[in-house]
Amino acid sequence: MDRAELSTEQVLKRDIPWETYMTTKLISGTGLQLLRRYDNRAESVRAQLLDDDGPAYVQVFVNILRDIFKEETVEYVLALIDEMLTANLKRARLFHDRSLANEDTYEPFLRLLWKGNWFIQEKSCKILALIVSARPKTQDGVVANGENSKKKGTTINDVLKELVEWLCTQLKKPSHPTCGIPTAIKCLASLLKEPVVRSSFVQADGVKLLIPLITPASTQQSIQLLYETCLCVWLLSYYEPAIEYLATSRALPRLVDVVRSSTKEKVVRVVVLTFRNLLSKGTFGAQMVDLGLPQIVQSLKAQAWSDEDLLEALNHLEDGLKDNIKKLSSFDKYKQEVLLGHLDWSPMHKDPLFWRDNVSCFEENDFQVLRVLITIMETSSDPRALAVACFDLSQFIQHHPAGRVIVNDLKAKERVMKLMNHDSAEVTKNALLCIQRLFLGAKYASFLQA
Repeated sequence: MDRAELSTEQVLKRDIPWETYMTTKLISGTGLQLLRRYDNRAESVRAQLLDDDGPAYVQVFVNILRDIFKEETVEYVLALIDEMLTANLKRARLFHDRSLANEDTYEPFLRLLWKGNWFIQEKSCKILALIVSARPKTQDGVVANGENSKKKGTTINDVLKELVEWLCTQLKKPSHPTCGIPTAIKCLASLLKEPVVRSSFVQADGVKLLIPLITPASTQQSIQLLYETCLCVWLLSYYEPAIEYLATSRALPRLVDVVRSSTKEKVVRVVVLTFRNLLSKGTFGAQMVDLGLPQIVQSLKAQAWSDEDLLEALNHLEDGLKDNIKKLSSFDKYKQEVLLGHLDWSPMHKDPLFWRDNVSCFEENDFQVLRVLITIMETSSDPRALAVACFDLSQFIQHHPAGRVIVNDLKAKERVMKLMNHDSAEVTKNALLCIQRLFLGAKYASFLQA
């Protein structure tokens, strides 16, 4: 059988020769006694043993993982720990008991992340995430298990950084074709509350690995992966360096696509809460308006949601987007759109007041915005962007006193002429308008257009 397809139930059916390990001194006599009491017992019996002597069992399990390298035995002990924690998550606290202060309970799991087969890697990742999350917190910060008393122990920061490194590796090159990425995302979703994990993840350039996973989902499995990916993005939306990265990526359009098409309440909720966090940051609010989010919010508000946080977030988002719409006709917003190359028919392009009030702003930085518009005409393959660029150039010619001269000096005429033969009717129409204004002047071109 492929070890990647092993299940916990299959592994726990094995008979492990504990006595042999004691004979070779790989486990102690006390360890053997504990294992005999615990192994192959009913769940109720095991639960009582863990209630009575939990830290002793944790120590036996960790010692075996540290000292024994036989794959079948390592898999078996990991399955025992996984079963123990799945039955009661609070048992993860046993790994932080004072009696284990001199034990490095993290090290075996960290080592197995990199050296084991997929069953071993997946269990080690899951167990590590649970025991890290269960560590005791103090007012001054976080105390790792026995961190101050261990001579050569693994500090909590070391653990988290190495875990993040493994998770990023899984997102880039999964150890398992179908389980690698979902396992990594599930673990990240539980750990990104940790400041060290956020900073390590951003430093490892991990944010870009999430973006392709933000895509509308249909199957139950893919919906869960989408939800946990969006949960990661929401947690990162509280962290400034991550926000800076999200601003320059395709995250926002993808999140809008998801919320437009999703009917799963938990997915909609986490995306809307992310929008609420990002609304006031940089140009996110203006981009949300451009992407049609106000209309989507109206549609979402008309649906029957049971989650009060979602309803509150939708109201907050609606108010914030209205404020952004009021600011839309500003030159800074327009400049941002042009410099990013994201040209679309947003309201300001066809607003005569915008052009009348802002045409002198085009002179800034030696006509930087105008030069970028002309570059878009030459390099873009997006018909919409080409059409808008032609239209904007025609508006500049119409509203600036020296518009025709400036545009001719910047050698835009040849580029516009080429676009008159474009396959898109939208492009040719606006290229023609631009040429008319270049040759005939604003007054006659407007007459012809009418």
